[in-house]
Amino acid sequence: MQGVVLDTPFVRLICDDSLKTTLIEPASIDLIVTSPPYNLDLPYADNPDNLPYETYLAFQEQWLRRAWEWLKPDGRLCLNVPLDTNKGGAQSIAADLTTLAKKVGYGYHATIIWNEGNISRRTAWGSWLSASAPYVIAPVEVILVLYKQSWRKLRPGPSDISREEFIEWTNGLWTFSGESKKRTGHPAPFPIELPKRCIKLFSYVGNVVLDPFVGSGTTLLAALQTHRRGIGIEISPSYCGLAMERLRQEGQPSLSFSPTEKAEEFPL
Repeated sequence: MQGVVLDTPFVRLICDDSLKTTLIEPASIDLIVTSPPYNLDLPYADNPDNLPYETYLAFQEQWLRRAWEWLKPDGRLCLNVPLDTNKGGAQSIAADLTTLAKKVGYGYHATIIWNEGNISRRTAWGSWLSASAPYVIAPVEVILVLYKQSWRKLRPGPSDISREEFIEWTNGLWTFSGESKKRTGHPAPFPIELPKRCIKLFSYVGNVVLDPFVGSGTTLLAALQTHRRGIGIEISPSYCGLAMERLRQEGQPSLSFSPTEKAEEFPL
């Protein structure tokens, strides 16, 4: 299983390496919503998640440069990453990726704090009841909101966000629960609420939304539910199969799931 494995007027799934694929046209994407590997030694099916930190940052810079090419001039990137990590030594992941993105050429717009309320993370206390070497662990993640050249959209389009959603979501503290690994079958899923909010807040109905690390397909499901056209890239054949199965079970009933179907009107 490699190449385009699902292609309809509403969703496209590409089983390929985001660093190497030639199946995305330059300046064709309105919004990227993604959560790349966290480098926390998670048991991914087909790629290592325990790289030396400098190697990990080099990987991040590589895909950020590819994403820059794919975005339209007014394209946006919502990047879900940890705030920081103590695994293998304290690292300021969100700050380091923000700096990398600026180096590539992205403009910085905002940081959204996602309070997922995961108290189970409090498993490493460092020096218990002592000032010797305590650990500080924040049970939050962040969504870095970046853009290519123009933050203001260059062409108007229809929005589907309600007044209540707009007021709540433009507050940079989002509180909702995470997703179950057992339910999705993926070691690092995010809940559909995360891409749904990003898509409705930062794109128009009918826009093209890309996730270059699509995993179990959550971003594609969110794109379908919000009437955008979704594209997902996934390097793992097993996760491509998982994403197709989730789309079949949870996606719109009108979708065709024939891998041979081609959608000529899909703008890529």
